Amino acid sequence: MFGAIALANWQAGNPGTTTEKIYMNCSTVSSKFLRSMAQKEGFLYEECLTGFKWMANMALKKHAEGYTCLLGFEESIGYMYGMNVLDKDGISAGPILSAKAVQLYQEGTTLAAFLEAQYVKYGRHISNNSYFLCYEPSKFDQMFGEIRDGGYPESVGRFKVTAVRDLTVGYDNNYEDLKPRLPVCPDSHMITFTFENGCLVTLRTSGTEPKIKYYSEIVRSPENPVPEKEMRAELDELVGAVVEHLLQPAKFDLKPRPS
Repeated sequence: MFGAIALANWQAGNPGTTTEKIYMNCSTVSSKFLRSMAQKEGFLYEECLTGFKWMANMALKKHAEGYTCLLGFEESIGYMYGMNVLDKDGISAGPILSAKAVQLYQEGTTLAAFLEAQYVKYGRHISNNSYFLCYEPSKFDQMFGEIRDGGYPESVGRFKVTAVRDLTVGYDNNYEDLKPRLPVCPDSHMITFTFENGCLVTLRTSGTEPKIKYYSEIVRSPENPVPEKEMRAELDELVGAVVEHLLQPAKFDLKPRPS
Protein backbone atom coordinates (compact mmCIF):
# COMPACT_ATOMS: atom_id res chain seq x y z
CA MET A 1 0.00 0.00 0.00
CA PHE A 2 2.77 2.47 0.87
CA GLY A 3 4.37 2.06 -2.55
CA ALA A 4 1.09 2.77 -4.31
CA ILE A 5 0.34 5.70 -2.00
CA ALA A 6 3.82 7.18 -2.46
CA LEU A 7 3.60 6.93 -6.24
CA ALA A 8 0.07 8.40 -6.38
CA ASN A 9 1.05 11.30 -4.11
CA TRP A 10 4.10 12.06 -6.24
CA GLN A 11 2.09 11.89 -9.48
CA ALA A 12 -0.53 14.24 -8.03
CA GLY A 13 2.18 16.79 -7.30
CA ASN A 14 4.01 16.27 -10.59
CA PRO A 15 1.36 15.96 -13.29
CA GLY A 16 2.66 14.99 -16.70
CA THR A 17 6.12 14.02 -15.38
CA THR A 18 7.51 10.59 -16.29
CA THR A 19 8.57 8.13 -13.59
CA GLU A 20 12.01 7.37 -15.01
CA LYS A 21 13.76 9.36 -12.25
CA ILE A 22 11.63 7.95 -9.43
CA TYR A 23 13.26 5.46 -7.09
CA MET A 24 12.14 2.95 -4.44
CA ASN A 25 14.07 0.29 -2.58
CA CYS A 26 13.68 -2.42 0.04
CA SER A 27 15.68 -5.11 1.77
CA THR A 28 16.24 -8.27 -0.24
CA VAL A 29 14.22 -10.40 2.19
CA SER A 30 11.16 -8.18 1.78
CA SER A 31 8.20 -8.63 -0.57
CA LYS A 32 8.90 -8.07 -4.26
CA PHE A 33 5.74 -5.98 -4.61
CA LEU A 34 7.74 -2.82 -5.39
CA ARG A 35 9.54 -4.74 -8.13
CA SER A 36 6.21 -5.65 -9.70
CA MET A 37 5.12 -2.01 -9.45
CA ALA A 38 8.37 -0.80 -11.03
CA GLN A 39 8.03 -3.18 -13.96
CA LYS A 40 4.60 -1.75 -14.73
CA GLU A 41 5.13 1.91 -13.82
CA GLY A 42 8.68 2.42 -15.12
CA PHE A 43 10.46 3.69 -12.00
CA LEU A 44 13.79 2.40 -10.69
CA TYR A 45 13.71 -0.31 -8.04
CA GLU A 46 16.63 -1.79 -6.13
CA GLU A 47 17.21 -4.27 -3.33
CA CYS A 48 19.77 -4.06 -0.57
CA LEU A 49 20.91 -5.93 2.51
CA THR A 50 18.73 -5.83 5.62
CA GLY A 51 18.89 -2.65 7.68
CA PHE A 52 17.89 0.93 6.99
CA LYS A 53 21.49 2.09 6.78
CA TRP A 54 21.63 0.29 3.43
CA MET A 55 18.34 1.74 2.19
CA ALA A 56 19.21 5.26 3.30
CA ASN A 57 22.69 5.19 1.78
CA MET A 58 21.36 3.84 -1.50
CA ALA A 59 18.70 6.56 -1.52
CA LEU A 60 21.38 9.22 -0.98
CA LYS A 61 23.47 7.77 -3.79
CA LYS A 62 20.54 7.80 -6.18
CA HIS A 63 19.55 11.30 -5.08
CA ALA A 64 23.02 12.48 -6.10
CA GLU A 65 22.35 10.90 -9.51
CA GLY A 66 19.15 12.90 -9.90
CA TYR A 67 16.59 10.41 -8.62
CA THR A 68 13.77 11.09 -6.17
CA CYS A 69 13.41 8.36 -3.55
CA LEU A 70 9.77 7.89 -2.61
CA LEU A 71 10.01 4.86 -0.34
CA GLY A 72 12.30 2.35 1.34
CA PHE A 73 10.93 -0.51 3.40
CA GLU A 74 11.79 -3.61 5.39
CA GLU A 75 9.52 -6.63 5.70
CA SER A 76 9.44 -6.43 9.50
CA ILE A 77 7.16 -3.38 9.31
CA GLY A 78 9.61 -0.54 8.78
CA TYR A 79 9.17 2.37 6.40
CA MET A 80 11.30 5.25 5.14
CA TYR A 81 8.76 7.48 3.40
CA GLY A 82 10.58 10.01 1.25
CA MET A 83 13.93 11.49 2.21
CA ASN A 84 13.10 13.81 5.09
CA VAL A 85 14.16 11.15 7.62
CA LEU A 86 16.73 8.73 6.24
CA ASP A 87 15.90 5.90 8.62
CA LYS A 88 13.02 3.73 9.76
CA ASP A 89 10.42 6.28 10.77
CA GLY A 90 6.91 5.30 11.78
CA ILE A 91 6.15 8.85 12.92
CA SER A 92 6.17 10.14 9.34
CA ALA A 93 4.71 6.94 7.86
CA GLY A 94 1.72 6.83 10.21
CA PRO A 95 0.09 10.09 9.09
CA ILE A 96 0.53 9.12 5.44
CA LEU A 97 -1.44 5.93 5.96
CA SER A 98 -3.99 7.72 8.14
CA ALA A 99 -4.57 10.39 5.50
CA LYS A 100 -5.12 7.67 2.90
CA ALA A 101 -7.59 5.90 5.19
CA VAL A 102 -9.55 9.13 5.63
CA GLN A 103 -9.56 9.78 1.90
CA LEU A 104 -10.82 6.26 1.18
CA TYR A 105 -13.49 6.56 3.88
CA GLN A 106 -14.74 9.77 2.29
CA GLU A 107 -14.89 7.90 -1.02
CA GLY A 108 -16.90 5.12 0.59
CA THR A 109 -14.19 2.47 0.59
CA THR A 110 -11.44 1.05 2.83
CA LEU A 111 -7.73 0.33 3.05
CA ALA A 112 -8.48 -3.37 2.61
CA ALA A 113 -10.27 -2.66 -0.67
CA PHE A 114 -7.44 -0.37 -1.75
CA LEU A 115 -4.92 -3.17 -1.10
CA GLU A 116 -7.00 -5.64 -3.07
CA ALA A 117 -7.04 -3.17 -5.98
CA GLN A 118 -3.24 -3.13 -5.96
CA TYR A 119 -3.18 -6.92 -6.16
CA VAL A 120 -5.49 -6.76 -9.17
CA LYS A 121 -3.23 -4.19 -10.82
CA TYR A 122 0.23 -5.54 -9.96
CA GLY A 123 -0.35 -9.18 -9.03
CA ARG A 124 -1.00 -10.95 -5.75
CA HIS A 125 2.00 -11.31 -3.44
CA ILE A 126 1.84 -13.60 -0.39
CA SER A 127 4.62 -14.05 2.17
CA ASN A 128 5.26 -16.66 4.85
CA ASN A 129 8.06 -15.52 7.18
CA SER A 130 9.11 -16.88 10.55
CA TYR A 131 12.07 -18.25 12.49
CA PHE A 132 13.45 -20.98 14.72
CA LEU A 133 15.51 -20.49 17.86
CA CYS A 134 18.87 -22.15 18.39
CA TYR A 135 21.26 -21.43 21.25
CA GLU A 136 24.27 -23.23 19.77
CA PRO A 137 25.71 -21.09 16.93
CA SER A 138 27.89 -23.98 15.74
CA LYS A 139 24.73 -25.76 14.61
CA PHE A 140 24.01 -22.96 12.15
CA ASP A 141 27.41 -23.62 10.59
CA GLN A 142 26.63 -27.34 10.38
CA MET A 143 23.21 -26.69 8.83
CA PHE A 144 24.46 -24.35 6.13
CA GLY A 145 27.48 -26.59 5.59
CA GLU A 146 25.13 -29.43 4.69
CA ILE A 147 23.23 -27.17 2.28
CA ARG A 148 26.45 -26.19 0.51
CA ASP A 149 28.37 -29.48 0.65
CA GLY A 150 28.36 -31.35 -2.63
CA GLY A 151 26.58 -28.52 -4.42
CA TYR A 152 23.37 -26.71 -3.62
CA PRO A 153 20.16 -28.77 -3.72
CA GLU A 154 18.52 -29.12 -7.13
CA SER A 155 15.13 -29.54 -5.52
CA VAL A 156 13.46 -29.26 -2.13
CA GLY A 157 10.67 -31.80 -1.82
CA ARG A 158 8.78 -31.67 -5.11
CA PHE A 159 9.91 -28.09 -5.81
CA LYS A 160 12.70 -27.64 -8.36
CA VAL A 161 15.39 -25.04 -7.61
CA THR A 162 16.27 -22.83 -10.59
CA ALA A 163 18.71 -20.38 -8.99
CA VAL A 164 20.78 -19.91 -5.83
CA ARG A 165 22.33 -16.80 -4.32
CA ASP A 166 24.70 -17.30 -1.39
CA LEU A 167 25.85 -14.00 0.10
CA THR A 168 28.10 -15.77 2.60
CA VAL A 169 30.47 -17.23 0.02
CA GLY A 170 29.76 -14.81 -2.84
CA TYR A 171 27.91 -17.06 -5.30
CA ASP A 172 24.91 -16.20 -7.48
CA ASN A 173 23.99 -18.25 -10.54
CA ASN A 174 21.40 -15.69 -11.60
CA TYR A 175 24.36 -14.07 -13.40
CA GLU A 176 26.80 -15.46 -15.94
CA ASP A 177 29.81 -14.48 -13.84
CA LEU A 178 28.25 -16.24 -10.80
CA LYS A 179 28.88 -13.17 -8.64
CA PRO A 180 26.15 -11.56 -6.51
CA ARG A 181 25.29 -7.91 -7.02
CA LEU A 182 24.73 -7.41 -3.29
CA PRO A 183 27.62 -7.19 -0.82
CA VAL A 184 29.09 -10.48 0.41
CA CYS A 185 28.91 -11.05 4.19
CA PRO A 186 31.18 -13.96 5.17
CA ASP A 187 30.47 -13.53 8.90
CA SER A 188 26.81 -14.58 8.61
CA HIS A 189 24.78 -17.10 6.64
CA MET A 190 22.31 -16.05 3.96
CA ILE A 191 21.12 -18.14 1.02
CA THR A 192 18.24 -17.37 -1.36
CA PHE A 193 16.61 -20.06 -3.47
CA THR A 194 14.51 -19.33 -6.54
CA PHE A 195 12.10 -22.10 -7.48
CA GLU A 196 10.59 -23.13 -10.78
CA ASN A 197 7.12 -22.08 -9.59
CA GLY A 198 8.41 -18.52 -9.09
CA CYS A 199 8.65 -18.70 -5.31
CA LEU A 200 11.60 -17.28 -3.41
CA VAL A 201 12.91 -18.55 -0.08
CA THR A 202 15.74 -16.93 1.87
CA LEU A 203 17.41 -18.58 4.86
CA ARG A 204 19.31 -16.17 7.08
CA THR A 205 20.89 -16.21 10.51
CA SER A 206 20.24 -13.23 12.75
CA GLY A 207 23.15 -11.00 13.63
CA THR A 208 21.70 -10.04 17.02
CA GLU A 209 19.56 -12.98 18.19
CA PRO A 210 19.89 -16.80 18.37
CA LYS A 211 17.61 -17.27 15.36
CA ILE A 212 17.54 -18.85 11.95
CA LYS A 213 15.01 -16.92 9.90
CA TYR A 214 13.19 -17.87 6.75
CA TYR A 215 11.48 -15.52 4.33
CA SER A 216 9.30 -16.81 1.51
CA GLU A 217 7.03 -15.33 -1.11
CA ILE A 218 4.79 -16.50 -3.92
CA VAL A 219 3.73 -14.09 -6.68
CA ARG A 220 1.18 -14.43 -9.43
CA SER A 221 0.83 -11.85 -12.19
CA PRO A 222 -2.40 -9.97 -12.82
CA GLU A 223 -2.50 -11.59 -16.28
CA ASN A 224 -2.57 -15.07 -14.71
CA PRO A 225 -4.45 -14.73 -11.42
CA VAL A 226 -4.68 -17.68 -9.04
CA PRO A 227 -7.08 -17.91 -6.08
CA GLU A 228 -5.43 -16.73 -2.87
CA LYS A 229 -6.27 -20.01 -1.12
CA GLU A 230 -4.37 -22.01 -3.75
CA MET A 231 -1.38 -19.69 -3.54
CA ARG A 232 -1.21 -19.96 0.24
CA ALA A 233 -1.47 -23.75 0.09
CA GLU A 234 1.40 -23.97 -2.41
CA LEU A 235 3.60 -21.61 -0.41
CA ASP A 236 2.86 -23.43 2.85
CA GLU A 237 3.80 -26.74 1.22
CA LEU A 238 7.08 -25.27 -0.01
CA VAL A 239 7.92 -23.79 3.39
CA GLY A 240 7.16 -27.15 4.98
CA ALA A 241 9.58 -28.84 2.58
CA VAL A 242 12.29 -26.24 3.30
CA VAL A 243 11.89 -26.75 7.03
CA GLU A 244 11.97 -30.53 6.70
CA HIS A 245 14.83 -30.91 4.22
CA LEU A 246 17.04 -27.87 4.81
CA LEU A 247 16.48 -26.54 8.33
CA GLN A 248 15.93 -30.00 9.86
CA PRO A 249 14.70 -28.84 13.31
CA ALA A 250 15.05 -32.23 15.03
CA LYS A 251 18.61 -32.77 13.83
CA PHE A 252 19.83 -29.30 14.77
CA ASP A 253 17.70 -28.89 17.91
CA LEU A 254 15.78 -25.89 16.58
CA LYS A 255 12.96 -24.53 18.71
CA PRO A 256 9.87 -23.19 16.91
CA ARG A 257 8.84 -19.58 17.24
CA PRO A 258 6.82 -19.13 20.45
CA SER A 259 3.12 -18.85 19.73
